[in-house]
Amino acid sequence: MPAWLRKSLVVLISIFTLGMVTPAQVNGFLTTSADRIGKSSLEETSMVEGLEPILDEESLRERFIDRAVKEAEEQSFRKFGNKIGPVIEDEFRQSILPNIERAIESVAAQYPGERLDSLEITETPGGGTSEKIFHIFDKDGKDLIRFHVRRDHPPKEGYWFNFHYHTYHDNFQTHYALGTIFWDKNMPPKWKSV
Repeated sequence: MPAWLRKSLVVLISIFTLGMVTPAQVNGFLTTSADRIGKSSLEETSMVEGLEPILDEESLRERFIDRAVKEAEEQSFRKFGNKIGPVIEDEFRQSILPNIERAIESVAAQYPGERLDSLEITETPGGGTSEKIFHIFDKDGKDLIRFHVRRDHPPKEGYWFNFHYHTYHDNFQTHYALGTIFWDKNMPPKWKSV
């Protein structure tokens, strides 16, 4: 039955019965059971879809770690650029990235799960000769951990990339080693070189 006809009948029946039969009762008589079932299941579906899944502490922590490691890898390769990235890519993924993940896990262990969503990663790695790969900071903009890579050139040994991080616990003074990757005897290009 068309909606306009149903509404007209509801109004007419309400008028003829002098309000003894309410519009809701009339509408219930005029609505078919198939309409009621379809409407009910649609309402239930929309209620279920609207509910956010409740994540436990461990799930929140894992979600943060996964997101942070993915962003760490992206920022690292953005810093390496097209000249350094392809040369050290495999070794970085095998020996450095797992250590970055462990350092991120240690940060995640210090915060309750619901606060981890407020932690952010800087979006721009340093170029040129800057050491900065990325930092993790809280909602107030305070750095918690800084991931860096330094160029080392020990005499007669060539150039090495020294990956390390610093934490706010000691005002970013201590270098915590993540690993080193040998470059070559020749000076490497600047970071972010294309």
